[in-house]
Amino acid sequence: MLRYIFFFFVLPVFQVAALYAQDNQKINSTELGDKTPQELVDLIKKATPDEREQYETALLNYPQQDLETVEQYLQVSLFFYFRDDFKKCNIYLDKGIGITKKRKEYELLSKFYTLKGHTGLREGDNQSALDAYYFALDIAKSAEDLEQQIVTNSGLIIVLTRMNQLDKALEISRQILKSIDKTSFKETETHARILTTVNEVYLGAEYYDSVLHYAEKGIVISKLVGFKEGVMDLYIKKGMVFYHTKQYDQAFEFLLKAEDIILNFDIENKFFPQTNINYFLASCHYEQKEYDKAIAYLDKTLDSIKETDLDKMPVIQSHLLIANCYGEKKDLEKALYWHNKYLELNEEYQKNKDKTVSKIYTAEAEKLENEIENLKGDQIADKQTKTYVLIILIIVSVAFVFVVFNYRKKQKKNTVLFQDLMQKIEVLELREQKEGEQKEEVKEIIIDDIKVDEVLKGLSKLEATEYFLRSDCSLGSIAKKTKTNTTYLSKIIKMYKGKNFNSYINELRIDYVLRRLKNDKKFRSFSIVSIAKEIGYKSDNSFTKHFKAKTGLNPSYYIKKIEHMEEQLQS
Repeated sequence: MLRYIFFFFVLPVFQVAALYAQDNQKINSTELGDKTPQELVDLIKKATPDEREQYETALLNYPQQDLETVEQYLQVSLFFYFRDDFKKCNIYLDKGIGITKKRKEYELLSKFYTLKGHTGLREGDNQSALDAYYFALDIAKSAEDLEQQIVTNSGLIIVLTRMNQLDKALEISRQILKSIDKTSFKETETHARILTTVNEVYLGAEYYDSVLHYAEKGIVISKLVGFKEGVMDLYIKKGMVFYHTKQYDQAFEFLLKAEDIILNFDIENKFFPQTNINYFLASCHYEQKEYDKAIAYLDKTLDSIKETDLDKMPVIQSHLLIANCYGEKKDLEKALYWHNKYLELNEEYQKNKDKTVSKIYTAEAEKLENEIENLKGDQIADKQTKTYVLIILIIVSVAFVFVVFNYRKKQKKNTVLFQDLMQKIEVLELREQKEGEQKEEVKEIIIDDIKVDEVLKGLSKLEATEYFLRSDCSLGSIAKKTKTNTTYLSKIIKMYKGKNFNSYINELRIDYVLRRLKNDKKFRSFSIVSIAKEIGYKSDNSFTKHFKAKTGLNPSYYIKKIEHMEEQLQS
């Protein structure tokens, strides 16, 4: 989903080519020339949209491009970011990035790139967001700036969740949760915001107990610091959990609590939380066969949407849900009307935006699609509408096949695959920070068996020493080094690594080569044959086969893309 359904406030705090109206209250240029960058930013914030042009022009053309001026570019970028004016936000971000690169102000540059990532995320541009986050993380890691890494990763995990890369998002989320108590963020509004973001990942992974746990923690912090938006968002998430677990009374309780906050407090960007509340309240009524009540909530959304809201996933899914409500009421005309609207919006959504996956909505969409298809089948039996329905079904089916074909075709594009690889490398680099620590398993299995513990520690040591890069690395040789037998070792790898031995070794090798190719320019100059031998493969064909099986790309294509990215960074 391109503007992730709760994204309107979960990003952390570090978060002019447009046409302007003619200014009616011009200040003379001499007076503006005496203003400091801080004073110009204050004027921009206080001015009406019609009055801002003169102040923005003065700030962009400020003669002294020093640290104070660049810091004000960041402040004005944030000002436009929180007003959803991403075009202007990007103008100041690009200006600030250019200057901070030249001045080598890397701490500030990392903040610019992080906000650039947040802006791409809000605009639904996953590739732009990922590129910016990777630049920001590289800088933050070099500076050992843990807080900036947390801020940047909080945006990255949303992109990973959009891309259905939940394992990676979960791993980074756990790292964030482990680290945040060591920072000044602890028990602040930023802490609460990050908990709402992490809960997106746990929702997508359907780890509902974790969602409830971190929601409670986030609610306590949000109430402590007076962060109403945080309380509201986490109430919505709790309502979603109870909806998915079919505890509808509790779902109603928390969704209505969230709505009460919207009605009684001044909440910015309230359309999207209200849309989510309406959708899940309607879904609860739908499951309880209260179709008129469900339609009433959906009508609230559909009556208030603007043209610019039609590419947002909760709005699109509201069209599908209301179609099914009318279907259950046997109102075929309205059901087909809304279903066709849904198909049109979904087709446009897939055509214009990056490939994204909504784990929260996917199962719902499939279920509702099946139900409306069943409705159509029932209606065909009605002689009075049989011909009418059949014609519509043919049109709808052709349209749907066309949507699916284009969607699948787009998924195969190499740019999407390369984007996925950039995510893989980020996860691998995070693992380096945990060297010497045992990898936390998704299911958080507690190891009681001493022998199993010893074997796993042995495997960790072999991974740390990169034994898997040796051409003689085999099940037998590793069994000897971990002082066990091959049968037992195979079972341990299967149980605790989640794959067979060959897959385990190949994944380690490909992950290693992805990371090294990204960071080692000299290594990229090697031939494919040399690279294959360097990482333990006996032939380039074997290496290429496993590389493509994991990434979908040829090694040569990946190397070219990395070179291109470096050229852009240096320009």
